[in-house]
Amino acid sequence: MFRSLHMKLMLILLLLITSLMAVVGAFLTTSVSSFYIDTFYEQISAVFSDDSDGYVSTLRARAAEPDGAAGIKEMLEGRAGSLGIDYRTRNYFILDGQSGTYLDGSAEASELPREQTANLLTARNAVAQGDSTLVGDRSDITADYMDAAIPIMGGGNAYIIYILDNKDTVTDLNSQLFLIIMQALVIGLLISVLLSFLLSKTMVGPIEKLTAGAERVAAGDFDSQLPVESTDEIGILTGTFNEMADVLQATLAAVENERNKLDTLFLHMTDGVVAFDHDSLLIHCNPAATNMLHRSVPEGTTYDTLFGQVYPFQETLALQRPNYAEAEMEVGDRTLELFLAPFSDQASGGVLVVLHDVTEQHRNEERRKEFVANVSHELRTPLTNVRSYAETLRDAEGTSLWRPPTAFWTSSSRRRTA
Repeated sequence: MFRSLHMKLMLILLLLITSLMAVVGAFLTTSVSSFYIDTFYEQISAVFSDDSDGYVSTLRARAAEPDGAAGIKEMLEGRAGSLGIDYRTRNYFILDGQSGTYLDGSAEASELPREQTANLLTARNAVAQGDSTLVGDRSDITADYMDAAIPIMGGGNAYIIYILDNKDTVTDLNSQLFLIIMQALVIGLLISVLLSFLLSKTMVGPIEKLTAGAERVAAGDFDSQLPVESTDEIGILTGTFNEMADVLQATLAAVENERNKLDTLFLHMTDGVVAFDHDSLLIHCNPAATNMLHRSVPEGTTYDTLFGQVYPFQETLALQRPNYAEAEMEVGDRTLELFLAPFSDQASGGVLVVLHDVTEQHRNEERRKEFVANVSHELRTPLTNVRSYAETLRDAEGTSLWRPPTAFWTSSSRRRTA
């Protein structure tokens, strides 16, 4: 299912939209929380800073009164708007500075956290040390509340103004943001599905045509040309494919022509040619080789079956061109001269064996040797007689017992005189 390019493009766009919306959602949620926390502590700092028109000094003066908690409450009510007190999610509490017990506030004591917070502990330590400048205003974005604790000391009395926000506003806003993000995600996914379908059609259509053209070329049909419908990368690829098909057709025609030439040459040549592949299996055997071997050479015949006893196959295959090996073999009354050589140095090569019938040459050589022997014998007999006569004559000249005939000598002398 996911092997289709349609599905891959659609899945990529869906994952892209989902990832983008997840990142945007996380960023917005974190940004909203950070914004509310920063706004909360900016409001606290703006009201209780030393530059706020003596507001803190007035609070300390009220704390020195016998009913200091009531006076502090009255002043906090006057600044409720500046502090963002809404009496629902954000309230103020007036606590005893020594024990931290609830004295008064805009909400009941049950709204206070069950455990002492870090900011509240900081304010109590400030009261214990008598340092009114130490304020508990550390923020914690991971907590489910925002709080600030300001120690107020005056006239031997010590109070803690504790402002608490339960973050319900932030939670509601984040929920709304999450709902909006989910709605946008659904719409985005629908749009991405539509766009991915259109995009895949634009891209996959030419690719499918290229695939069909490649199948036709693989089947041997080189005449059909693919239309180039665009000037982009796919259009360039289509044009290149058409050029490749033309070059491939010309190359195959040239290879076929050369193969026909070789087939004709092997068919009509008087020498036998036998070829074997790298696994010593028969590739080609021409009729001349079949006649010389006096046997049929079917497909699947191995080198060892024909020439294994003449020359080892592996040694022939290991020869480096242009080296070759020579051997002779007897087939019936015929003598065959073999020339063996590898026709490639690659692992896909093999061995080529050329057979030449030298039977008549051997016979002619034997006849020549026999003729020379006979001539030598025939010449040797008269030469021996002539030699013996010559030796006899030579021996006779040295003795007085021999005289030429008188008549023969006389007639010879007369002829010389005349």
